[in-house]
Amino acid sequence: MKIIMTSSLGGSFKVNGVRVPSVFLKDNGLLDKIRESWVENSKVMIICASPDDYEKNDSVCGCMEKAFPMSGLSISYIDKCDDRNEKIIEKLSEMDVVLLAGGHVPTQNIFMEKLKLKERLKSFNGLLIAWSAGSMNCACRVYVAPELSGEASDPDFIRWMPGLGLTETNIFPHYQALKEDVLDGLRVMEDITYADSYVHEILALNDGSYITAEDGTETLYGEAYRIKDGVAEQICKNGEAILLNK
Repeated sequence: MKIIMTSSLGGSFKVNGVRVPSVFLKDNGLLDKIRESWVENSKVMIICASPDDYEKNDSVCGCMEKAFPMSGLSISYIDKCDDRNEKIIEKLSEMDVVLLAGGHVPTQNIFMEKLKLKERLKSFNGLLIAWSAGSMNCACRVYVAPELSGEASDPDFIRWMPGLGLTETNIFPHYQALKEDVLDGLRVMEDITYADSYVHEILALNDGSYITAEDGTETLYGEAYRIKDGVAEQICKNGEAILLNK
């Protein structure tokens, strides 16, 4: 299995609240990297992040169905897996490409556990592409960053959950957009994420940055920051790539 974990994949943007398909991000060679592993007329399955948000799931899938050919990536068909059709997960090993969508991390994590996705991926030999929450849930031990109102101030909110075991890296996506945000009166980075980095190192990715993983080797592309013991340090710049597991 070849894995690409991104902060943002692109493929759509909103116009007056309506999602419109677009070409996938090209930053730091992301689209080229996908093309390198693409199989002509690929069979694609999306694992949705919010299994009961049908309107969102249909919108994302509809945009992806157009975004692939717009990006020069041919598909034979694309299916989405949410709680309307959970049984299609049984066809996962037949897919050429599996997509792990973005959304609410713990909601997707619970759905993945219900699907027994970790076990099913052991027999998957194609290309796995994840973005945002999907990338976060790829970790062995997932960092569940508070996201919704009330989560940061809730002492019982679970910050760590078992994940898919595809990487040891804990990804924090959309760093460029979230580094100044405040949630429940707390600074998302300084008061929440930096404090949680004493438990486990966290890798903050800007949109346009991504990690590839294959045969035990992980490579980081684009601007990213290592957050450890309450300190953030830039470890890679746009246009650069580094090995994460030397």
